[in-house]
Amino acid sequence: MLDLRQDSDKSQKEIAALLGIDQRTYSNYETGKREIPVHLLIVLADFYGTTIDYIVGRDVRPRRLR
Repeated sequence: MLDLRQDSDKSQKEIAALLGIDQRTYSNYETGKREIPVHLLIVLADFYGTTIDYIVGRDVRPRRLR
């Protein structure tokens, strides 16, 4: 998730706002301290135009869908 966020020049605060969560919670997802819920993965995949598999590391190709 970090690479996608940085590539899009977004801050953790901006992505947290998109997801409707606190920035600290998003930081915990990004660092792997907490697992991100599937419904938020869907939002991120749609936002970044990629697959959930790429976000969770099951695919090394971002496969931009846009």
